[in-house]
Amino acid sequence: QAQLVESGGGLVQAGGSLRLSCAASGRTFSAYAMGWFRQAPGKERAFVGYVSSRGGSTRYADSVEGRFTISRDNAKNTVYLQMNSLKPEDTAVYYCAASRVLTSIVDHYDYWGQGTQVTVSS
Repeated sequence: QAQLVESGGGLVQAGGSLRLSCAASGRTFSAYAMGWFRQAPGKERAFVGYVSSRGGSTRYADSVEGRFTISRDNAKNTVYLQMNSLKPEDTAVYYCAASRVLTSIVDHYDYWGQGTQVTVSS
């Protein structure tokens, strides 16, 4: 009951912006911390950032700090990833995930979306 669907990915030029959305169908969305992760070809899935269940706390990977912002709207069962100043190295499949605890560890997340491709051209 915590099914997640990402959207908003696509092709963008370096320096541009993109906003990803993650819509949750589960009725207990507001009880979960939500994380964003990304995976580039040949690499491990990596932490991007998270937001607490009520949106009061956020944390980001050093590689995206200052450029990406995570927010959520519990009334809409949706979490967002605003990506600014995009770089080619941001190219990856982006996933949202739900956890009952606030964590940056991939294996601690219970539910995952299908992913959305983000490609940043130089």
